[in-house]
Amino acid sequence: MVLDDAWQRRQTDLMPQSPDRILTGILLMIGFTVTAPVMDSFAKMAAATIPVGQIVAARFLVQVAVLLPAAAILGCLSRPTLPEAGLHLARAMLILMATGAFFTALGTLPLADAIAIFFVEPFILTLLGAIFLGESVGWRRVLACIAGFAGAMLVIRPSFSAFGTVALLPLVTALCFALYVVLTRQVAQRLHPVALQAWTALAACLVIVPLLAGASGSGITPLDPVWPSGVAWVWLAGVGLAATVAHLFISAALRLAPTAVIAPLQYLEIVAAAVLGWLVFDDLPDPQALAGIAIIIGAGLYVFVRERHLSRLPPPPP
Repeated sequence: MVLDDAWQRRQTDLMPQSPDRILTGILLMIGFTVTAPVMDSFAKMAAATIPVGQIVAARFLVQVAVLLPAAAILGCLSRPTLPEAGLHLARAMLILMATGAFFTALGTLPLADAIAIFFVEPFILTLLGAIFLGESVGWRRVLACIAGFAGAMLVIRPSFSAFGTVALLPLVTALCFALYVVLTRQVAQRLHPVALQAWTALAACLVIVPLLAGASGSGITPLDPVWPSGVAWVWLAGVGLAATVAHLFISAALRLAPTAVIAPLQYLEIVAAAVLGWLVFDDLPDPQALAGIAIIIGAGLYVFVRERHLSRLPPPPP
């Protein structure tokens, strides 16, 4: 693939990070894998009475309400340039499509099943990181991805024949989210994570809110908003707060560590999903699923231990 001069200059900004920063990025990514399924659980509970589009809107409205003031207080809310505004809008469109597709899938699929199908995403992400970001992908990291995916299959054993075309929606989420992460790498190096997420959330609101307003009373089920009642307010607020925390984690992680390093760690998300599925939705993993969880944990810990080992090696001679 031939890269133009501007892209070549951008690669200079993406030089390898120091070992300490990489390890911090790994820990932040683990925080994301724990928090993201919490958001999905709230969304699944809200989907019983609230249209998907409205749940997506609540996710970004809460994020804007929390992050814009926080970014202003931190003094990092600088006005984006025109190219940065374009990247924010592109990220917003991708995360809107990813979130909408996944929340729609959660209306039919069990939480852990949907996440298991989604886990083709690290393969897509690793490939995109190598192609567009120039990141090296060693055979050990490839094997860690394969092992994690095999573990996910043991946990869930998703069946497209059982759920029909709705099972394709997490695949749409996987592609959109991988592209979202690649775009995040383009701006995360020069923007504070709080400001980054605040501007993207605002851009998402500028898209989804008018769309819902136009669909009001239309009878289009996914977009026609309703007035929440009772505990539904809690579920909507929980979606927004959990999403805010989760994506702050991943923005900071991508700022510190290469994509190929943190991609295998995303498999830890299936562990949190299995635990939440048991506690919230009474979905207890069977022995084969527990074996898969063990494989996923092993693959994630391997990446962490290997990075720690590499950080202790002396630097190569000039």
